[in-house]
Amino acid sequence: MNRIKQKLQEDKKLLSIYFTSGYPEIEDTVEIIKSLEENGVDFIEIGLPFSDPLADGPTIQESSTIALKSGMTSNKLFEQLKDIRSEVSIPLIIMGYFNPILQFGVEKFCAKCEEVGIDGLIIPDLPVDVYNEEYKSVFDKHGLKNIFLITPQTPEDRIRFIDEVSDGFIYMVSTASVTGSTKGFGEETKAYFKRISEMNLKNPQVVGFGISDEDTFNDATQYAKGAIIGSAFIKHLNKNGKNNIQDFIKSVRPV
Repeated sequence: MNRIKQKLQEDKKLLSIYFTSGYPEIEDTVEIIKSLEENGVDFIEIGLPFSDPLADGPTIQESSTIALKSGMTSNKLFEQLKDIRSEVSIPLIIMGYFNPILQFGVEKFCAKCEEVGIDGLIIPDLPVDVYNEEYKSVFDKHGLKNIFLITPQTPEDRIRFIDEVSDGFIYMVSTASVTGSTKGFGEETKAYFKRISEMNLKNPQVVGFGISDEDTFNDATQYAKGAIIGSAFIKHLNKNGKNNIQDFIKSVRPV
């Protein structure tokens, strides 16, 4: 069974951490992944840096710019991850924009993901219809789950179509703004979480955007299976480097 599907069956609220590969230092990628697993993170989103990230706020954009300047590329990431499955067993997802994947070659990219042990992809600018018609068979062939995003503005019929095409989890964006720009959740956002949970979708939902501490994690997971933290963790790396990751994780989910 795919590691994402297996993890989703566990009887607990899941914590996922996003970080940009090659940041803060180009060779930090593997050390950060290992440290996140050691400190109880349930799955990891490895960001593939891109020069024009649409959904990313300033914190993640800056980390992307630094990683690209350091020489981070798709090839470099796959080289770094070549032995990762001898050390790490939790699900690993690559999150990136479609342009670098298209340039690399979709089939070739998916084959490399399978080779190093990646379990899924999140590609915010790949529409579900295009994926379904043109790429789903390639992803399936290489055992990859493609994770789609929904927002408070996504129409119900679109959500149901995404649910039908998906076979992992649905990434529930808490707000229509960019990452890292919200502080806590208002009543409107909480009502959205509840509305989606009441749709009884076949795929569990994991909330992203606006989660930075224990309170926001608990709010996000009241109705959802898990939550994803990105910008707050990048800020931690910016300040501490790859040290003290355990302190950050404890601040979100105390033991």
